[in-house]
Amino acid sequence: MWPWLTRKIDRRLNRSLLVRQLGSVIGAMHEPPIAITTLPVVADLMGRLPVAKWVYYCVDDFGEWPGLDRETMSKMEETVVARADLIIAASENLQARIKSVGRDSHLLTHGVDVDFWITPNQTVGSLDELERPLIVFWGVIDRRMDTAFVQNLAEQLTHGTIVLAGPEQEPDSALARLPRIHKTGSLPFAVLPALAREASVLIMPYVDEPVTRAMQPLKLKEYLATGKPVVVRDLPANRDWADALDLVSTPEQFVRAVKRRLETGLPPEHRQARGRLAHESWQSKAQRFEELIRSVETR
Repeated sequence: MWPWLTRKIDRRLNRSLLVRQLGSVIGAMHEPPIAITTLPVVADLMGRLPVAKWVYYCVDDFGEWPGLDRETMSKMEETVVARADLIIAASENLQARIKSVGRDSHLLTHGVDVDFWITPNQTVGSLDELERPLIVFWGVIDRRMDTAFVQNLAEQLTHGTIVLAGPEQEPDSALARLPRIHKTGSLPFAVLPALAREASVLIMPYVDEPVTRAMQPLKLKEYLATGKPVVVRDLPANRDWADALDLVSTPEQFVRAVKRRLETGLPPEHRQARGRLAHESWQSKAQRFEELIRSVETR
């Protein structure tokens, strides 16, 4: 792909490149396939690729995503939503946004592999020299992270380390100047259960903005499956699990909740509420996804 989408010439170039590449692949198939996309950038391919149906699996509000051209992405998503034969949304918030432009969608939240998270089989050697306890976040470190939350916690801790694990995409530069912060950079997915085992508390200090209110973070159920205390920003995707974690709205509440869980560990009521994860397996999600795809074949 040409790595820009803003100008008309950019979109025409991408359309030409992708139709040429994908068209030959599709043409070699015995019958036209069903095309599934999680990204609005396919808008210019709809009606030009010889596929049987289009399925839009909406997992984020890319019109609000940091670093992307908001206007272009929003316009492209309008096209995808209007032309898709089937729409699947990863959260109720995304469902409501799709409904606001006149389309219905099927809700399919993310799943989790519980066994993967409770049986770590690797180690994270880079943590050996860090002062305990460890307060851990994993994921992309970008402008969605609320610096005020992290700063208040870093400045009020008397011991321990805040570990930020993951790639950086232009985060607030102030994070680099805070005390008690350790960044690991990108880690292999397979070592994350071991990272969780070393943690005393897992955190998601996101900002409260449109992009985060639309999110259905994969790490939410991963965090819960580890058996560790979890403290997160009060956002729509997190509220279904309010009985299994600590929801906070301000930097002060965030600090108090983290300190409380450092002292108490995982409370019994949170552990009991996490029993619902048994019904959230990726296997069951995949089965439901396949059922929805099969339904569009018969239309």
